[in-house]
Amino acid sequence: MENLFNLDCAEEIKGRLAHLTLEHSRRWGKMNAAEMLAHCSKGLQMAAGEIRPPRVTIGRFLGPIVKPIALREGVPMRKNSPTAQVFIIVDAVDFETERKRLIAQIDRFVAAGPAACTSHPHPFFGRLSPDEWSVLMWKHLDHHLRQFGV
Repeated sequence: MENLFNLDCAEEIKGRLAHLTLEHSRRWGKMNAAEMLAHCSKGLQMAAGEIRPPRVTIGRFLGPIVKPIALREGVPMRKNSPTAQVFIIVDAVDFETERKRLIAQIDRFVAAGPAACTSHPHPFFGRLSPDEWSVLMWKHLDHHLRQFGV
């Protein structure tokens, strides 16, 4: 299964990031490429426990039902999946700065391994094991790279 602890998967994601340009237009959603990079960095910060968003009420009920579907192998994240407010980028961000930040976040996540994953619950899915965080982070990055055709 693709996950961010797998070095080949992490390198594949970083290779796709290297091909992303400002000229890539989104296929769905509202973010531009620079905002998407900043958004993805925040996701990795959450997995590491640096950002600790609160649980959303609906997630307390639907999260346990949706989690196994969302983490299923070979099933990409759906287009236009909901985003917690803390992950919405509202300030202007620089594309190259955000790309470098995201690549550094990926490298740090991979190097730190399972021990560095947070025990704080995901805002929608609830508690995740380090392996589940790793799968979710890969799927999240893949989702947004597909959003921009990369």
